[in-house]
Amino acid sequence: MKKTHIFGLIVIAIAVAILVSTGTEASTYTDFADAEVKAKSGDVNQVHVVGKLKKSATGDIEDLIYNPAIDANHLEFTLTDNKGRSQKVVYNAPKPQDLGKAEQIVIIGSMEGQVFKCEKILLKCPSKYQDGNAEFKEVEKTAKQS
Repeated sequence: MKKTHIFGLIVIAIAVAILVSTGTEASTYTDFADAEVKAKSGDVNQVHVVGKLKKSATGDIEDLIYNPAIDANHLEFTLTDNKGRSQKVVYNAPKPQDLGKAEQIVIIGSMEGQVFKCEKILLKCPSKYQDGNAEFKEVEKTAKQS
């Protein structure tokens, strides 16, 4: 094999390694207490928090603030993480369609003061189960129209 071929293969391997390492998201699942500690220490990385929505006996989401007539890109709700801490979450995008059906949700964002600012929502809905596997539906902000 020629030296140029070996050099070319090494360059391609390095390029693939860089793409794989930067293309994967390094955030891990955490809770609100850990997210608050990270925010206070100056860590600006986003975190994933898994939790459940507070629902009434009728199945309605409690503490939900969403009025599309006033601002369709503002949603507030309370989420209880897996350690039992409830936290106010603000999501500045339209309300996800299946939010009320979600059994569990994953929010991606960071703490800002006493509020968790959410950038993405992943919904885990019971109707999405097939063969015992859960299917997550990713909801991401869309660009604001002016």
